[in-house]
Amino acid sequence: MINAEQRCISLLKDCKTLNNLKKIQAIATKTNLLSEPFISGKLILLSATSISDALQYACNLFLEIPSPDIFTYNTLIRGISESNLPQQSLLTYIEMRRKTILQPDSFSFAFILKAAANYKSLNGGIQLHCQSLVHGFDTHLFVRTTIVSMYAECGCINSARKAFEELSQPNVVAWNAIVTACFRCGDVKGGEVLFGKMPFKNLTSWNVMLAGYMKAGEVEPAKRIFAEMSAKDEVSWSTMIVGFSHNGRLDEAFECFRELNLSGMRPNGVSLTGVLSACAQAGAFEFGKVIHGYIEKAGFGTIVSVGNTLLDTYSRCGSVQMAHLVFDWMIKIKNIVSWTSMMASFAMHGLGKEAVQLFHDMESSGVVPDGITFVSILYACSHAGMLKEGIGFFHKMQVTYAIEPSIEHYGCMVDLYGRAGLLRKAFEFVLEMPIEPNDIIWRTLLGACSIHGDVTLAEQVKERLSELDPTNSSDHVLLSNIYAIAGKWREVVSVRRSMIDQNIKKCPGWSMIEVDKVMYSFVVGAGLNGVTKEAQEKLVEIMSRIRIEGGYIPEVGSVLHDIEEEEKENAVSLHSEKLAVAFGISRLCPGSVIRIVKNLRVCRDCHVVMKLISKVYNWKIVLRDRNRFHSFHLGQCSCQDFW
Repeated sequence: MINAEQRCISLLKDCKTLNNLKKIQAIATKTNLLSEPFISGKLILLSATSISDALQYACNLFLEIPSPDIFTYNTLIRGISESNLPQQSLLTYIEMRRKTILQPDSFSFAFILKAAANYKSLNGGIQLHCQSLVHGFDTHLFVRTTIVSMYAECGCINSARKAFEELSQPNVVAWNAIVTACFRCGDVKGGEVLFGKMPFKNLTSWNVMLAGYMKAGEVEPAKRIFAEMSAKDEVSWSTMIVGFSHNGRLDEAFECFRELNLSGMRPNGVSLTGVLSACAQAGAFEFGKVIHGYIEKAGFGTIVSVGNTLLDTYSRCGSVQMAHLVFDWMIKIKNIVSWTSMMASFAMHGLGKEAVQLFHDMESSGVVPDGITFVSILYACSHAGMLKEGIGFFHKMQVTYAIEPSIEHYGCMVDLYGRAGLLRKAFEFVLEMPIEPNDIIWRTLLGACSIHGDVTLAEQVKERLSELDPTNSSDHVLLSNIYAIAGKWREVVSVRRSMIDQNIKKCPGWSMIEVDKVMYSFVVGAGLNGVTKEAQEKLVEIMSRIRIEGGYIPEVGSVLHDIEEEEKENAVSLHSEKLAVAFGISRLCPGSVIRIVKNLRVCRDCHVVMKLISKVYNWKIVLRDRNRFHSFHLGQCSCQDFW
């Protein structure tokens, strides 16, 4: 007959959930097994390191154990070190040293040093390094490798190198740690040299190089390393897909994902979030739906990070309906990120009332908003013109939730006042901020000056920006456009001449459109190819038709005055978003939604053209520019001409 201890051990082997763990603890408590080191240690191990959202339960359980041994202490330290509050593990370590006669072992130092690395405490790390020396564990390979990583995380590459060089016989784990340290500290060349010196390499060694190169933006060397690898695992493929996406190499991210599937390996959660991120950046709605289907079929829908990324992808591809569908689908796994992402989705689409209602629903559900949540709700209020509500949320954040405003919150408030036309109030708000305003704050105010045509304030703001970021091309272009709309052509010429003298080049505008799951790019001033020629020919037809049927008159106010009217019209007629929409009408089936992503703010003329096309051609157009979404339908835009 199985006794209570054997029963507990058997149940612990298959325990996967906190609910089951609580039942096993109840059995252990009832049968007086909680005082048994093996049983109590196993309970702590599972709750602290293996079962999600069970760390607090592990801490509470730890308090019920009468005489925890060194294994139990180490397990709790390890669990806390990998949590969102790694510094708390130091308190557990201190308690062990003060309240018991237990002596730390090599695992104690490895785990507590990991905690110091995770919260980047150099002073704490140095003290722990010294303590490991006192206890004779500093030469222990496991501990010394963690010391290398700790110094790297704290940005001390020289100390990391010294710790590594003192190892008499470093193994491959130690070599991988020092190569990682170089990349962590931005020493790409040092990482390359050490990688070349490694006497032996494993698959992790190659993956370290891939991750290091991609994080440093060195895409071509990463591609070379990837090609040289004789064996690749899930980490290798995921690193490449995420790296391509992170570095804006979206087509390569899509291609790498296709190659992963052809290789016979199964995508994991990381590779899926990587390719979804690429879909979000490119506005690849159809490809995103394909990935969504794979996620549901392969059973990845229970991974909260995948669900959140899918929600964000649909949102940034212009389908707030699909984003909300995913949000509802995540009912059992949604977290604060899910709520905030859905709120941001409403905000980007100008749905301020919906965002506010969602905020209240979140509060009612018991989820406590954080600083990022308030950025999203303030952004929503700003883009929906909800001045009173925005001011209320800014106040609530500080009074109700004791959240100290960050530069992002102040930026939202400047945008809120600026879009509402309260430019002087916005200017005074910036001057009264308790933290120093950065270039983004001033640029937000400059954008508001552009919307409302306040030349005088724009000049004052531009002076501040010239001190903080004198070579930013968008600031010069924006001021030039403000002057042009006001008819101050001499000032326009002066700004443009200043740009030439300082060799400041305007960022080229580009737009992307997805047709049959393939992304097409249109860049202002790019050479003519078959796709661009097709788009231009279709655009000529479109512009002619909206003139006749829609009464289109080109908005050329911001184009230089010293060229003929026909040249002005040509200057605005070939903007990348116009070419993209023309290509969409040429290739897509009637009734489809044209989805375009643009890297800059849409100009007034293009905005007018999109409204007329949606009316004359009866197409629905969803355009994501640098600031927000514009949904054009039957001659109207979702932004209500407020952007």
